[in-house]
Amino acid sequence: MTQHEYLFVALSIILGLAITRLLHTVGMLIRAHREVSFHWSSALWAFCVMSYTLQFWWVGWGLREIDNWRFADFAVLVAGSIFVYGASEMALPVPESQQDLDLLRHSQNLGRLSALSMLLYFTIGPYVNITLFGGPVLPALILPSLGILLMIWIIAFPRSFKWVALIFTLYTAGILAITT
Repeated sequence: MTQHEYLFVALSIILGLAITRLLHTVGMLIRAHREVSFHWSSALWAFCVMSYTLQFWWVGWGLREIDNWRFADFAVLVAGSIFVYGASEMALPVPESQQDLDLLRHSQNLGRLSALSMLLYFTIGPYVNITLFGGPVLPALILPSLGILLMIWIIAFPRSFKWVALIFTLYTAGILAITT
């Protein structure tokens, strides 16, 4: 077993839990569909969070080229996995009782914690792209900065969530096109 395989097991567990949590919540919302007020922007948000979870897992394969891992590198990647998990955990509301669930209202309130987790996730991007992949500095700083600005906008102006979620979906599509 290589060092990459050994270390990536921990990241895979956290990312697997993020996927499981998001899919489980979607399943619970489908079961409680009569009490759920669906909104397209919340669905787009959940799709983007799932996309970043899978993208992080995918990008992790490229790290197999690293021969000597440092604990700091591993710790940053674990933190990134935890941030993606936090975004998955808070992306959608959990139906807990026979109350009406408004997905848009959740996204504008408690769902902002999902945006905060994504903001933190974007802060590790430059470290990974520059330090681990040896990428060019300017794109490694600019692209995550755009994601950070979108997350700040969602957190600061929650009423604009539905339109920022649409912009974030386009941003996510661009990031996926670049990194996959």
